[in-house]
Amino acid sequence: MEYLSERAKLLRPSATMALNKKAKEMKSNGLDVINLTVGEPDFQTPQEIIEFAYKAMRDGYTKYTEEKGLKELREAICEKLEKENNLKYDVEEIVVSNGAKHSLFNIFLAILNLGDEVIIPVPYWVSYPAIVSICGGVPVFCGYNENFKIDLEDLKKKITRKTKALILNSPSNPTGIVYEKKELEELAEIIVSNKILCISDEVYEKIIFDKEFISIASLGKEIKDLTILVNGVSKTFSMTGWRIGYTASKREIADAIGKIQGQTTSAPSTISQKSSVFAIKQGEKLFKNMIIEFKKRRDFLVQNLSKEIKYPYPEGAFYMFLSYKNIDSIEFAEKLLSEKLIAVVPGSEFGVDKYVRISYAVSSEELKKAVERINEFIRRF
Repeated sequence: MEYLSERAKLLRPSATMALNKKAKEMKSNGLDVINLTVGEPDFQTPQEIIEFAYKAMRDGYTKYTEEKGLKELREAICEKLEKENNLKYDVEEIVVSNGAKHSLFNIFLAILNLGDEVIIPVPYWVSYPAIVSICGGVPVFCGYNENFKIDLEDLKKKITRKTKALILNSPSNPTGIVYEKKELEELAEIIVSNKILCISDEVYEKIIFDKEFISIASLGKEIKDLTILVNGVSKTFSMTGWRIGYTASKREIADAIGKIQGQTTSAPSTISQKSSVFAIKQGEKLFKNMIIEFKKRRDFLVQNLSKEIKYPYPEGAFYMFLSYKNIDSIEFAEKLLSEKLIAVVPGSEFGVDKYVRISYAVSSEELKKAVERINEFIRRF
């Protein structure tokens, strides 16, 4: 008898996690490995948040909250969205989950029927196709233009009667590109005219260097009604392990997400939720220095990486998507790790084989060593 489901057999392990694990094992064996695969800030969670968590526990915030999450946190999220993003939501339109990845699972379980199509722009975060597939949907990949943004003509061709949603990620993992208002308006027009949903992944919203962040949902009532916004505290406040993500959407969708969560995980850790209230209300003063440091690292890479390396200019997040000549990304990554002890993620995991992704969520000292090794590797490749 076959015990595994077809969906389980189709899934592959996360290459990012696998390479991160291999790099850590090599490092534990005494090798001077520089791990550029990691998708989380290398900064400690601000001490003020940690101390607030202690207080929350002492004050008795150690029990379940309602399935959509702590009301106080959902109220803080509503205030944040209105003040910072010009978006007005009711508290019942917010659902707090166990990280933004869990939010995405909840969304697709709530909106997809078997065979529904979800358009995923290339290059994409590695988990998007897997999440869609697990939830019974069909990933449909859309090409990119010279700026590594959605090719609008290709997008129009990919929309069919089976299309349920489009995923938008700005600032982007893996490229760091950021969509401007005009580009979002053009996307919104296509989304509204075809009456499909937009899943707007905004987890890197605050890690932005050269532009103002604009949420596509803020462009008007029609696009807001069709947008399911995804965000969290993980990247902004360096709280990845606290596991708090959230969605903002129309009440009908939010209620469905809440019901699904109520029958699966229930709400996230109450301690993490209470601490997130504090973080969101404190805002920029808790993460300002981290963003300044990420920008310094981005600028260092731009100035010091070999001019033979090509990449879309990173305007946000903490990644660069690098290409050298006509590389095979897996071969390039394997050789870079074995010969120069630099761990990167092959672009094939993001749907673009001729690139590799590096994360600059490492110390400036390690970044300097990494650039020296990469440049030397390029000269001999």
